[in-house]
Amino acid sequence: MTASPELRELLLSRISDVPDYPKPGVMFKDITPLLADPAAFAALTGAFVDLCERHRADKVVGLEARGFILAAPVAVSAGIGFVPVRKAGKLPGTTLGQAYELEYGTAEIELHADALAPGDRVLVIDDVLATGGTADASMQLIRRAGAEVAGLAVLLELGFLAGRQRLEPGLKGAPLEALITI
Repeated sequence: MTASPELRELLLSRISDVPDYPKPGVMFKDITPLLADPAAFAALTGAFVDLCERHRADKVVGLEARGFILAAPVAVSAGIGFVPVRKAGKLPGTTLGQAYELEYGTAEIELHADALAPGDRVLVIDDVLATGGTADASMQLIRRAGAEVAGLAVLLELGFLAGRQRLEPGLKGAPLEALITI
């Protein structure tokens, strides 16, 4: 799903470019102005709720950290459960973990071992799709928990980083929905 021209314009007008953050040469896409605008945030939430309904999601997974901010109101509005996927060591109790490769090493994410049930249809929500490493690891975690990946939805896809191509095998036919691709 691509955002309508009106929604795209609204969302893009509320995303700020921050040059050289977090390191020189990177143009960071800051969504905090969008979150501060109730009309833009509501429109974004509504678009993600529509995706939950279209893909018959039972739960949404939000990826740390901005994915939490986006996924939680979607879950409430859609009347479905919210499950956080966090960096390793941040969740109490029994967890499932998944390591993945970064350009400069490895990282690991976790979810509660009992957060998903066999047969759950899960929509993964995040703010930006860059290289796809975290999203791919989250889909592996969801499947290891016995649930089904209903899809992956992002506000913004950075097409030049080829995350979609990296994710294609791990999607296993599930849709990748980017509201905006640049």
